[in-house]
Amino acid sequence: MIDYGKILNKTVTEIKPSGIRKFFDIAATMDDVISLSVGEPDFQTPWAIRKAGIESLQKGKTKYTSNWGLVKLREEISNYMERKLNLKYCPDEEVLVTVGGSEAIDACIRAVVADGDEVIIPQPSYVCYEPMTRLAGGVPVIINVKAENNFKVTAKELEATITDKTKLLILPYPCNPTGAIMEKQDLEAIYEVIKDKNILILSDEIYSELTFGGKAHISPACIDGMKERTVIVNGFSKAFSMTGWRMGWACGPKEIVSQITKIHQYAIMCAPTTSQYAAIEALKNCDEDVQYMMKQYDMRRRIMVKGFNDIGLKCNEPKGAFYAFPSIKSTGMTSEEFCEKLLYAKNVAVVPGTAFGDSGEGFIRASYCYSVEHINEAIKRIGEFLKEI
Repeated sequence: MIDYGKILNKTVTEIKPSGIRKFFDIAATMDDVISLSVGEPDFQTPWAIRKAGIESLQKGKTKYTSNWGLVKLREEISNYMERKLNLKYCPDEEVLVTVGGSEAIDACIRAVVADGDEVIIPQPSYVCYEPMTRLAGGVPVIINVKAENNFKVTAKELEATITDKTKLLILPYPCNPTGAIMEKQDLEAIYEVIKDKNILILSDEIYSELTFGGKAHISPACIDGMKERTVIVNGFSKAFSMTGWRMGWACGPKEIVSQITKIHQYAIMCAPTTSQYAAIEALKNCDEDVQYMMKQYDMRRRIMVKGFNDIGLKCNEPKGAFYAFPSIKSTGMTSEEFCEKLLYAKNVAVVPGTAFGDSGEGFIRASYCYSVEHINEAIKRIGEFLKEI
């Protein structure tokens, strides 16, 4: 009889499954559940984008593309980066089209990190960074960001964490799950810490279009001296409501992107051709659709944050992405316990903060990429739950 324990990679078997999906999967088996657990826009992909994908199929454009992605798409990504951030990237050498932002993150980590290299990861943050680091043989070094600092990583915290083994700093802003953003002065302070060190930045900017309060997103690469040490990862899932199309990209120095492309070449070959044609249309002609969705998220954001504070769950104002991260410490429950009891008592699914790192204990994540009616009913039920306990 085969012994799978001796065959499977121990690093893989020791990685925990994503905590985001646990309560979503339970909720899927129940009736009358309001789920605020998954960060997926409730808007349809804009029609112009869908139409471009359909037309590419009708014209038989179903063959492999270059490993790097369609030339026209890379040119549009380059144009987008210049239009939005005033950053210039050569579409032939510094832009790679990937299968979602997640593939770009994974390939970047693997291109840079070798056995024993340290990767600095602020937490709470998206679930993939730590396991991907471990799979590459790296050592995750966690900075537990604090609510009193609006969940930003500070230069002081960073400086205390860097060692001779530090290879990569991940900056996941705007942040899932906290909604935190980094401003120019925050990034300038970080540059002062790392400017004389051989450290690369992986900037996950998947929520870059979703920043609120009148402040436009700023990338680490926009700071003088930082572009040469920054790989930007972005994609179409959130801003363009294209989650199932699986489209992302990486931009950065050609010396890094060429190595990321090798991994992409052998693991993936190329991103889906139909999705690439749709993505061209998204970047060329859909800014107004993005702005409309952003304004709707902003309205929902204000409703949700006020709702949580009104029922007694202190909630920092999220400045980006589409999540609120209220504290449930006043209940005396753990995050996991709170979410489980809420789900079974009131049929409302949210995600425990611990799904995003140990420092998420005492918080829950609720997504506001759902309808206003959905959000109001969920807040009402959570308020009832708090009174009952």
